[in-house]
Amino acid sequence: MPDSVSLAEVQAARARLGAAIATTPCPESIPLSEITGARIFCKLDNLQRTGSFKERGARNALLLLAPERRARGVIAASAGNHALGLAYHGSLLGVPVTVVMPRFAPLIKVATCRRLGATIVQHGDTFQEAREHAGTLAASQGLTYIHGYDDPAIIAGQGTLALEVLEQVPDLEAIVVPIGGGGLIAGVSLVIKALRPEVKVVGIEPALTQCFHAAKAAGHPVKVAIRPTVADGLAVSLAGENAFALAAPRIDRLLTVSEEHLALAILRMVELEKLVVEGAAAAPLAAMLSGQLPELTGRRTVLVLGGGNIDPAVLGRVIEKGLVADGRLGRFTASISDRPGSLAALAGAIGAAGASIKEVTHDRAFSGPDVNAVRVIVTVETRDREHLATLLTGLAASGIPTTAM
Repeated sequence: MPDSVSLAEVQAARARLGAAIATTPCPESIPLSEITGARIFCKLDNLQRTGSFKERGARNALLLLAPERRARGVIAASAGNHALGLAYHGSLLGVPVTVVMPRFAPLIKVATCRRLGATIVQHGDTFQEAREHAGTLAASQGLTYIHGYDDPAIIAGQGTLALEVLEQVPDLEAIVVPIGGGGLIAGVSLVIKALRPEVKVVGIEPALTQCFHAAKAAGHPVKVAIRPTVADGLAVSLAGENAFALAAPRIDRLLTVSEEHLALAILRMVELEKLVVEGAAAAPLAAMLSGQLPELTGRRTVLVLGGGNIDPAVLGRVIEKGLVADGRLGRFTASISDRPGSLAALAGAIGAAGASIKEVTHDRAFSGPDVNAVRVIVTVETRDREHLATLLTGLAASGIPTTAM
């Protein structure tokens, strides 16, 4: 039988954590409200010291250890925020922390965990291989294994976020929560349904990794294939047994979001809220932008922004994908004469339409049988999809055939 977690345990966790965990703000967002139609509030747990809500559960689990276990140390398998939370609070509490990471773990997170005092062991090409090795080390070295999303102490710690939300938005009508293994939504839904059962709880998974959907269909956690996603923090192959048992009956709606909407949500956060969030944290806004939640129009809705630890190198690529999804970055091919002035005429037509050329590539070898013609591949910056469509229509009307890419 799965281990249960009670509201009293979440409330005790909050008292236990005290000032060591930031009470993060939950401000109303006028721009996000305007583009979604709901009255949006953002729970900014990306502002925790290590950039993630995972600190809540990590510190709670460490504080609940018996003295001898704390002295011996803990171990976890993680390539991300759970590792950072354990490393940071382990260093504050004097608990030795070992983290097993797959060999593909982002270098920035490996370096940060080391800087925070954790012992890093890189093993295996998959998270499952890293986790199995962590279990072996725990047994051989007498370390306590702390599961990243299914340990009851972890779930209780994550639930403290919902206690804060209910105080910060007392007239709350809905809360939208990202789902990976389920620890966050288990704690959040437990608190919400215990104290405000009329509040709608909405869970969001990336379309490319749907372990909670699979668990719901089967009635229990089952393994699913992990495919690469912008929301890498949600890419979990197996929902937690305890997390699923707690959250499944308390979730009102369970949705998935596309990679396109995730990238667009990250872009909207940067532009409208001046916030950098990781893909997992963007999932709630992605769901709102996808049009799947019309029932929340005009409703006071909290989006849980659980983390801001996105690789800077990835952020640039994601923003570009968001611009493409928004119709503000487009690419097309055009067939023009290979005579002097033809390219200048094309550039002039694009400029006259109010678009900006980002890149032009000539393709003579594969431009067709006409040796006097050349195909050019043009990347342009436009205002939106309508502007891009107008540009292509105008070029065609002026005798320049184009094909959108």
